Amino acid sequence: MGALDVERRQQIVALVDHENSVTVADLSKRLGVSAATIRRDLIQLSQRGLIVRAHGGAARRLNIESNLMEPPLLKRAALQAEEKRRIGAAAAAHVGDHETVIIASGTTTSQMIPHLAERQGLTVLTNSLNIATLLAPYPAIEVILLGGVLRHSELTTLGSIAETTLENLRADKLFIGCSAIHIDYGISAENVAEAHCDRLFMSSAGEVTVLADHTKFGKVSLVRVALIDRVRRLITDHCTPEDDLSALRDQNVLVEIA
Repeated sequence: MGALDVERRQQIVALVDHENSVTVADLSKRLGVSAATIRRDLIQLSQRGLIVRAHGGAARRLNIESNLMEPPLLKRAALQAEEKRRIGAAAAAHVGDHETVIIASGTTTSQMIPHLAERQGLTVLTNSLNIATLLAPYPAIEVILLGGVLRHSELTTLGSIAETTLENLRADKLFIGCSAIHIDYGISAENVAEAHCDRLFMSSAGEVTVLADHTKFGKVSLVRVALIDRVRRLITDHCTPEDDLSALRDQNVLVEIA
């Protein structure tokens, strides 16, 4: 399964969750693929338990993950999708040939992957099964996937195995998303183990770039990952409040609008 197939199926799950039910004809029109392709996608997603097949389309599958504080990865994929695509493309422009970069899990960081296909001698370190899958069609890119305990909702590996591996690795750059960013409190996350892994990512990288659309600003989540001064660059979209952007620049963060 190619990267475009993975991204399309992520969008289908997010649309079904957001709208409760969708038709094959509507999905075909919105995603620009044939009805036959959509039907194959729905079969695959139904077999994986992510949606319920319905006459002429699909319906939302209600399960325990609906109660998570942070929506599961696949369900967030279609939220601010255009902003995430632009931010991901802008972030990829900062990846050079022969570099070693960490790409953390997320629906925005995953948008970097299609723009890395032409890089030479690139090594990507990640704890994201989703990002590793998206990189699979590019054999010229070396992928180091951290081991550990699977966090099912985010498709990430966490815990002591991942941490021990990180202690012995060094990257030129880190590209990371976040669930919340506040000028005074810093970057924060909903999950303690995920936040700890993100801190280790930052310690292992020479330069930190945060990818965050406007919906992440002015918020504080459960556990702080880092203060703003740990961030070298932040890439966001045009809807982010100018006051926040000015405050970031005052703290010597390079701000880029995608």
